[in-house]
Amino acid sequence: MYPLTLSLWRTSVPYVVAFVVVQAARLGIHLDNASVTAALVTGFGTVYYTVFRFLEHRLGAGWGWFLGAARPPSYQDPSNRPPGD
Repeated sequence: MYPLTLSLWRTSVPYVVAFVVVQAARLGIHLDNASVTAALVTGFGTVYYTVFRFLEHRLGAGWGWFLGAARPPSYQDPSNRPPGD
């Protein structure tokens, strides 16, 4: 489960940061339609990725096609790396 959690975390954090920055800018600045659109895209993208990554992990790699490829990421265990890497 850790690689799934890590991939979700690494994908979601930039979107969350972007959303927080948009909200912070909103405190003293008029928020135009482009900023609202950016915030909505950020939220939708995060939810979309999370749902299909979860489905891919739980129900099979075929769900990965909704993310562009039916092959989930794999992360090499750092303890198994060849010397010199």
